[in-house]
Amino acid sequence: MSTEREVKLSAPPTFRMPWLDGIADGVSALPRETERLETTYVDTDDYRLARWGVSLRHRAGQGWTTKLPAETSGPLLVRGEYTVPGDEGVPPLESVDLVRAYVRTAELRPVARLRTVRRHVELRDLQDRLFADVVDDEVSVLSGRRIAARFRELEVEIPDEIAQEVPDGLLEGLIARLRAAGAGEPDTTSKYVRAVGALATRSPEVVAPSLPSGSSAGVVVRRAIGASVIHVLRHDVVVRLDSNPEGVHQARVATRRLRSDLRTFSSLLEAEWTRSLREELRWLGVVLGDARDADVMLERVRSRAASIPVTEAPGAARVLDALDRRRKEAHAVVIETLRGDRYVELLDRLVAAANEPDLLLGADLPAVQVLPGLVRGPWRALRRYVRTAGSSPTDEQLHMIRIRTKRVRYAADAVAPLMGRPARRFADEAAALQTVLGEHNDAVVAEAWLRTWAASERSGDASFAAGMLAGIERAGAQTARERWRRRWKRLAARDLRGWM
Repeated sequence: MSTEREVKLSAPPTFRMPWLDGIADGVSALPRETERLETTYVDTDDYRLARWGVSLRHRAGQGWTTKLPAETSGPLLVRGEYTVPGDEGVPPLESVDLVRAYVRTAELRPVARLRTVRRHVELRDLQDRLFADVVDDEVSVLSGRRIAARFRELEVEIPDEIAQEVPDGLLEGLIARLRAAGAGEPDTTSKYVRAVGALATRSPEVVAPSLPSGSSAGVVVRRAIGASVIHVLRHDVVVRLDSNPEGVHQARVATRRLRSDLRTFSSLLEAEWTRSLREELRWLGVVLGDARDADVMLERVRSRAASIPVTEAPGAARVLDALDRRRKEAHAVVIETLRGDRYVELLDRLVAAANEPDLLLGADLPAVQVLPGLVRGPWRALRRYVRTAGSSPTDEQLHMIRIRTKRVRYAADAVAPLMGRPARRFADEAAALQTVLGEHNDAVVAEAWLRTWAASERSGDASFAAGMLAGIERAGAQTARERWRRRWKRLAARDLRGWM
């Protein structure tokens, strides 16, 4: 596992590498031995990986490498790169796992073979630290035994482990010198996409379309579903890698938002189609929810533990160990779920739903006529519930207010791209209330777990530490309880709902 940081530039066949000494003080250019690389890329018949900005390749002597969608940082492309040992042929499970959300039930097959002559020039300082590897690649695209195409490409690769220490101006100076020698502008196109051509540059399977004025309600439905499905697919790999708790969080959010949108737009969608899809999303949401709750609990208690007396550190460590075990168990269930047929089949259904939701005739009506009424329903239900809860709602009632607020927020979010700033302001206020109520619920749940665990723990030190932490959570819940009413009044302000 590594992070690739590079700048790509095209180069004409006649390009000659310029002298690269003097780019920065104390940095020398050192030519290295020429490499000859044989690379095979695999993809689906409809080039799903390429269209999502992903690649899976086998390179002789290097094994299987997966590259995830790139982000840009100035001229740099930054992306995760994961290499697994293995021979050419069938990709290993570890590699397929990383692209499963895009491949799903389709088959992977070889789609491009490249032969590359690679020349290196390394830029190192006086301590022999590698700051940049300038690569000149002459690439032949093979079709059987013949060469179908040729192109030339330059790469400036910055080692991730030293990226923060690269001298100021070195990268910009390198690019300027290469361009002065005839290279093109920085270009994000990968070798794989250059080799495949137009088929690899089509849009991904799912897009969130723009919403011009006059859009129908059905177009808004497609956009809302599509945006959440994209979110699920993009975060699948983050969940599998378990490199960032936000992976589970974002996947869970997208799943919940999808269920909420299907509920909000239910009058525009076929009932059985909607019910079945919501039920499957609920199943996935429960699995992701258990892992997310464990992540949140561990992080909360870890931060609280830092504030208790140091004499209680051994007891707090036992509490954290128990939470860490709980978290690992929950995440193992998530991984098992993501490797199962039911999950993969659900992803296929979600992609189909994003592209062709089962719309009813009312979806053809102008969105501006239909959408406000779809938000009024959940809003009125929330307002009635708050009134019923009274001036001193129970913890459970505050939790239900949070759930209903989330539905209102998601509904407003879904229509905001067309209804504009007023709907966005309303959604933002709902999100602020949801945050306060979420803090209250997290504190209540954490306190309950800590007290239950303390009651069953034989170690007196650990039980005492858990009790102290539970007291901190109780105080946090009370603080959130005192804040929520003020946020509610802001959301309930009449001038915030004129667009409805």
